[in-house]
Amino acid sequence: MVAYMEHKDLANERLDPSRGIEIRDGVHRVMDAVASAAADSGRNPDDIRLLAATKTRDVGEIMAAIDAGVRLIGENRPQEIEAKAEALLKLCAQRGLGLGVGGNGVGDVPSARASEHVGFHLIGQLQSNKINKVLPFVTTIESVDGLRLAERVARRAVSGGRSVGVLLEVNESGEESKSGCAPEEAQELACSIADLEGLELRGLMTIGAHVDDEGRIRAGFAHLRGLRDAILASGEAGTASCRELSMGMTHDMGYAIEEGSTIVRVGTAIFGERAFI
Repeated sequence: MVAYMEHKDLANERLDPSRGIEIRDGVHRVMDAVASAAADSGRNPDDIRLLAATKTRDVGEIMAAIDAGVRLIGENRPQEIEAKAEALLKLCAQRGLGLGVGGNGVGDVPSARASEHVGFHLIGQLQSNKINKVLPFVTTIESVDGLRLAERVARRAVSGGRSVGVLLEVNESGEESKSGCAPEEAQELACSIADLEGLELRGLMTIGAHVDDEGRIRAGFAHLRGLRDAILASGEAGTASCRELSMGMTHDMGYAIEEGSTIVRVGTAIFGERAFI
């Protein structure tokens, strides 16, 4: 068990009204920032989805973000998904919302009914022995970084009679502390993953370089966009759905949007600083 889970009840549904207002205001500020960055780059803001990164946040906090308009949430750890999912499913249902697999995945892609569903992603690393913890709930695993993991997820998905979306994580920054496949291996790997039964390759994901150099951060995002375009242009089996670019977080989402991001993963700007790591 992750240590902080011993000190915080992640399934807690109660929320102080003032905390709810803080989260609502955070969501609205981020949505405004997304719209502004989209306008600056000549893009339609509807083509960019806000994913609330909910690591260490309890059910009450997450529901405040959903009530404020968030329709895509992402957890870092399978243990947290397991701790929160049932309460989130219940509370979403009370609001007429589907969540994750329970929502048939509709909230995972732009559609006329997207406002009625909340997509549920795993955005952190996944160990093979935790696959069964996440598959009943998540619509997309963003952190697939190799063929072995993809094959294991595919087998579990097929045995469960379903298909799961995946994003290939690419380490565009080259930083050793970050996970993801090497950029030079990404296209071949993506095509191999796209051909696996039980998986739908929905796009690519990266974490921006942890530097103050705007040019370097943008270069990583632009390269990921070029990889996505090359995968689509390849015409290989299963690659037609590879359209998402999950890139950009609280500190660099403006650059990411201008470089083509379709999903920005934001935690701090919505919920504030985390009390736990």
